[in-house]
Amino acid sequence: MRYKFLFSLAFLGVLSGCVAGYLFSIEKPALPPAFKPPTNAYAQGIYAEGIVESVQSSGENVNVYPEVPGTVKQILVSEGQEVKKGTPLLLIDPSVQQATTEQLKSSAEAAQAMLEELRAEPRKETLDVNEAQVVSAQAALKTAQDDLAKEQAAYEIDPKSVSKQALDDAINAEAVARTNLLVAQKQRDLIKAGAWIYDIRNQEQTYNALENSYLSANSLLAKYTLRAPADGAVLSIATTIGAYISPQGAYDSYTQGMDPVIVLGSPQRAPNQPRDARFADPPVGQLNQQPVVELEVRCYVDEILVPRLPDPAKMKAQMSIRGSSVKVPLRFFRTQPYVSPKIELSDARQELVDVRVLPVIFKFDKPKDVNLYPGELVDVYIGD
Repeated sequence: MRYKFLFSLAFLGVLSGCVAGYLFSIEKPALPPAFKPPTNAYAQGIYAEGIVESVQSSGENVNVYPEVPGTVKQILVSEGQEVKKGTPLLLIDPSVQQATTEQLKSSAEAAQAMLEELRAEPRKETLDVNEAQVVSAQAALKTAQDDLAKEQAAYEIDPKSVSKQALDDAINAEAVARTNLLVAQKQRDLIKAGAWIYDIRNQEQTYNALENSYLSANSLLAKYTLRAPADGAVLSIATTIGAYISPQGAYDSYTQGMDPVIVLGSPQRAPNQPRDARFADPPVGQLNQQPVVELEVRCYVDEILVPRLPDPAKMKAQMSIRGSSVKVPLRFFRTQPYVSPKIELSDARQELVDVRVLPVIFKFDKPKDVNLYPGELVDVYIGD
C-alpha cells in the first residue's frame, strides 16, 4: 500500500511538471508599441536633432545673469509669468553694498556742506565780531594815545615829575595799541574777502570725488536687483532663496555646471490674440484660456551634411515629437550662419567634441492636443 502511494505521488509530480512546462512554454504575443518610431519623411532627407525654444527674431532665448555675486534674498517672479523690460526679477542681498553706499553718501553730503560754507563766506555774524574787534582796538589805541600825551606834557613841564620808565611804557603801550588795531583791520579785511579761491577749488575736487564714488556705489547697488532686459516670459528660474549666484550663473548639482539664473522667452499671448496686444486686457471669454507661447525649433545639422541642405526657398522639414507618433510640418525661418561645436544639447563643455553643427531654425504651428515646451528635444528631417 505504501508503494502505491509513493508511485501515485511521483506520477502527480511528473504530471504537474509537464503541465507547468507546457504552460510556461506558451509564447505570449508582444505588446504593441506605445508609439510609432520616427521615420524619414523624405527620400533623400537629412536628419538633425532639434530643441524647441520660444520665438526670437535673432539669437536664442534671453539668458539672464547677475553682474554681481551674492546670496539670493528674494525672487520676485514665477516661472511662466510675463514681464516687461525693467521688471525686477530677483533681489540679491545688498546689505554690505548698501552700507558702503550710505557711508559714501554721507561723506559726499558733508563735503558739499563744507563747500557751500566756503562759498557763503563771509558770514555776517563773524564779520560783526571782527568789526567789534576793530572798534575795541581803536578805543584801546585812543586810550594809549591819551596816556602818552599826558606823560609827555608832564615831562615837558617838569622832567622830574615823570620817570623815564613811565614815559617809555606809555610810548610802548601806544605802539602796541596801534599794532593791535592794524591786526584787527587786516583780520576784518580777510574775513570780508571770503574763502580763498584755492580752498574752494580743493573742496570742490573733494566733493566731486566723493560724489562720484557715491554714484558708482549706488549704481553697483542697483545691480543687486536683477531686472528683465526685454519683454518676455519667464521660462525657468535656476535658483532659490538663500542660494549663492554669481556672474557665471547658478550651480546645478545635477549637471554640475553653471546655468543661467533666469531664462526669458518670447512674450506669451492668449489664443487668437494679436501679437501687438500681448499686454492688453484679454477679451471676455479668453480670461480662463491658457496663454500660448510662440515656439520654434532650432535643429543642428552635422557639418558633413551641410552641403546637402536644400535651397531655403525649396526647403521642407518635418518634426517628430519623441514619445508620440505626432509629426509636425516645419517652415524654414532662418539660419544662424556660424558652425559651432555640438555642445548645445548636452552642455558638455569639458567634452572633447569633434563634430561641428550648423543651427537652422524653423517655425511651426503647435498642435492643440500635444504638450510641447521650450527645451524639449525633437527629431527633425529636412528635405526638398
